[in-house]
Amino acid sequence: MSKITEYVARLPDANGHIHYPQVEHDIWQELYLRQVGNLSQYACLEYRQGLKELNLSGDKIPQLTDIDKVLLDTSGWKTSAVPALISFEHFFKLLANREFPVATFIRSKEEFDYLREPDIFHEVFGHCPLLTNPSFARFSHAYGKLGLAASKEDRVFLARLYWFTVEFGLLQAKDGSLQIYGGGILSSPGETQYAMGDKPQIRPFNLIDVLRTPYRIDIMQPVYYAIESIRFLDEIVKMDIMAGVREAKKLGLFEPLFEPKSKAS
Repeated sequence: MSKITEYVARLPDANGHIHYPQVEHDIWQELYLRQVGNLSQYACLEYRQGLKELNLSGDKIPQLTDIDKVLLDTSGWKTSAVPALISFEHFFKLLANREFPVATFIRSKEEFDYLREPDIFHEVFGHCPLLTNPSFARFSHAYGKLGLAASKEDRVFLARLYWFTVEFGLLQAKDGSLQIYGGGILSSPGETQYAMGDKPQIRPFNLIDVLRTPYRIDIMQPVYYAIESIRFLDEIVKMDIMAGVREAKKLGLFEPLFEPKSKAS
């Protein structure tokens, strides 16, 4: 996770307040207005309930101290201000302590529809609403503890589990209808429309399959994995995930459904 970035996070003052210039509040407002219209149609109920509880402003970037008050009351979580990208070690340690990392910068207009690295809109608008949900909060905590104890090699496989659930997970009801719970989709107007269209493959969640599926962070996803409800995250926690990692390592990765980055346009 620790790579070169062009963004610089804004640091909180002695009172925990982060000062953003108006131009960055304007970007938040435009992102919020574009995406909030998609929520009633595409976002899962638990996310919409959490968004209501957080009472995020559509006009300005929220303060993490305000978000913390809600998260601590609902699930015992809080946020942690971080730079644009952090190491796996730092990431897992925060989750294991029930602290959700939030990069305190906002994207440029050039990366409006799809951002390769997490900004405050992605983290707060995309993820924090579901941290009010017990199942999502328990899964995130268990994942952090698992990753903290894992080897460097095993963490690469665990990253795929996070990618296809917390970041790009879908819910698929018995009637086939789809809803979004993954923050990487919910925070991206472009990926929301794409994920709900007919281009990507939608596969039922299978732990071994998820751990064997390669992905790229700089493209729309060619495949998503769907669970039947947010409560199914509790079932994943009960699985022997590290045994799944060992099995996935034996079987090897699936053939990618995308071109290598060097060949992609």
